[in-house]
Amino acid sequence: MRGKRFITQDLNYFPIIFDQSLNILAYLSASILPIRSVLLQELAAPAPNVIVFLLVIFTLLLLNFIVSGAEVAFFSLNYKDLNVLKTRQSNAGRMITRLLEKPKSLLASLQIANILFNIAFIFITNYLIAQVETLRDLEFLSFIVRIAIITVVLLFFGQILPRVWATQNNMRFATYFAWFVHLIHATLEPVSNFFVSMSEGIEARLFHRSTRPINYHEIDEVIEMSVEPGASQEEKNIVRGILKFGNIAVKQIMRTRLDVNGLEYDMPFGEVVKTVADLHYSRLPVYRDNLDTIVGVVHTKDLLQHLDKKNDFDWHEVLRQPFFVHEHKLIEDLLNEFQTRHMHFAVVVDEFGGTSGIVTLEDIMEEVIGDIKDEFDEEEFNFSKVNDHTYVFEGKTMLNDVCRIMNIAPDTFETVKGESDSLGGLILELSGKFPEENSVISYAHFDFTILEVTKMRIQKIQVSFKPGTETE
Repeated sequence: MRGKRFITQDLNYFPIIFDQSLNILAYLSASILPIRSVLLQELAAPAPNVIVFLLVIFTLLLLNFIVSGAEVAFFSLNYKDLNVLKTRQSNAGRMITRLLEKPKSLLASLQIANILFNIAFIFITNYLIAQVETLRDLEFLSFIVRIAIITVVLLFFGQILPRVWATQNNMRFATYFAWFVHLIHATLEPVSNFFVSMSEGIEARLFHRSTRPINYHEIDEVIEMSVEPGASQEEKNIVRGILKFGNIAVKQIMRTRLDVNGLEYDMPFGEVVKTVADLHYSRLPVYRDNLDTIVGVVHTKDLLQHLDKKNDFDWHEVLRQPFFVHEHKLIEDLLNEFQTRHMHFAVVVDEFGGTSGIVTLEDIMEEVIGDIKDEFDEEEFNFSKVNDHTYVFEGKTMLNDVCRIMNIAPDTFETVKGESDSLGGLILELSGKFPEENSVISYAHFDFTILEVTKMRIQKIQVSFKPGTETE
């Protein structure tokens, strides 16, 4: 009852309080009427958070910078740069080489990302400029200001600056941002593949062009048609050697570790002279314990003036510093280094620093002009021709030489050879195990018969191919 009495008393006072409130509101409304329209405008169009918008614009501009620069950096890398990246064995290098395996898809992804970032930058910058109070009533001036600011900023920071910097530092730029480009391509790859396939279809229909890459067989056909009718086969082979010279790695032409002869560091002088005389080599590596620790190179001409010395003569004083090269180095670069250093001999090492083999200036020149024979070269077994479709090779014979001798395209085994460069290595790649003698391994139109195996090494292989196989 008491609570109801208080509520009744409060309701009796309500009309008085309501009337007083109306008077106060009337007075306040009269006093703030001039600024009411301003407040309504401010509430209708709240001011944007300028700092947030500027951060978004800066981020979009940075992404545009990276994408534009990456397009130039990635596609300006040549075979030498890619070879250096493979040698470094870094994650960035592996990503770059994988991305460039699909150049059209990568380019499409970068272009799509560039367009998306440009559109976002234009929309946000345009909106932010539109909020400037002084430009709201001047539509034409506002339009000119927007065009000028967006064009200058986007052109300079999004196109010119990144492309110039990436051109001058393509390797560094590509390495720094390989992860970002990989992310962009992985995200947009389905879309880019769609546009690439569509563009290839349009190109094939309108221009009747084949999207298939040119292979070595087509290059050989061009050589056959372009050389003079009286040109010899040796001259044609020289032209072929020059064309492929820039893409051959040291590993493809080197003398492998199993075929390398050297001198033990602790050999007495008399044994050194006898070994040099027996081997007939002008240069020999000198090693401690095994070939993985080569400490120098001996030139036989340096020993001539000491032939009258006794067995205790310290022949190490004629040692020369060894020159080491990586097995993935291009022979074109190695030839330049040989010329600069005035050297003819290099030790080839693998990614772990172990000795893979040796390479000489003669090996490089033979890739262009063919075999070079001197008075010390023995007529040892290389290959024998059974008939027009059957040959017998040593397992160590390089695939380049096999293809040349059999007159087939140099890229015949490119898709199945893996990391191997010799015929024996190709057999191991095809079989997946060490083959037994007289076993036959088939691939496409070819049959490989294992003729001789000694000490876990494939010595002789018979290669047969069916008549009608595409040859050079």
